[in-house]
Amino acid sequence: MTSPRPRFVDLSHTLREGIVTLPGIPAPTIAPLVRRGEGHYAPGTSFSMDVFTIAGNTGTYLDTAWHRFEGGDDLAALDLATLVDLPTEVFDVRDAPDRGIPADVFTDRDLQGKAVLLHTGWDRHFNTPAYSENAPYLTREGVEYLVSQGVALVGIDSQNIDDTSPAAAGERPAHSTFLARGIHVVEHLTNLGELPDSGALFTAVPPKFEGTGTFTVRAFAKVPV
Repeated sequence: MTSPRPRFVDLSHTLREGIVTLPGIPAPTIAPLVRRGEGHYAPGTSFSMDVFTIAGNTGTYLDTAWHRFEGGDDLAALDLATLVDLPTEVFDVRDAPDRGIPADVFTDRDLQGKAVLLHTGWDRHFNTPAYSENAPYLTREGVEYLVSQGVALVGIDSQNIDDTSPAAAGERPAHSTFLARGIHVVEHLTNLGELPDSGALFTAVPPKFEGTGTFTVRAFAKVPV
């Protein structure tokens, strides 16, 4: 008897020309290199090919240690075992009274080796001016607790896992702490409300680029039936 196929949930924002992920980050562009009808293999067979201009911090993307630390692992050095089918814990913090997500949100679950995904609901503002204003983030105490629990990856559906407001004075405890320990960060997720609290398997794989530490991913989760 054939086992039921798992359900897949797409957790990435759709990319298109002109999309704004963060203020000051240029929007992606697509330009034709070979237009359809110009490239031919044989009579009646043609193809198109495009040139993309895209900042690494576009749409849903993953940060590696290289992003924060010289000599850290770049995209090409990533072990696929740290990116594919990670056991996942989703934390719904949409009703949190404060922007900062505290450590006590996480204390009732086993997080060793898990992907921890923070469901803030802020993805509803993506590609609007409101997205970068007063966005939810993970507190320093929350960062330290997740590190102590040995998590594999942390993701959020907000504009940054750190507080980027003027009050933070440029401090980035989540990026600095997680990436120093090889814990990947995925930002700008979406559709986290379609996942169960526990039991899904998370995947986010970037292209195998050398010499860079941040790039767009197709993030998704496999939900057993």
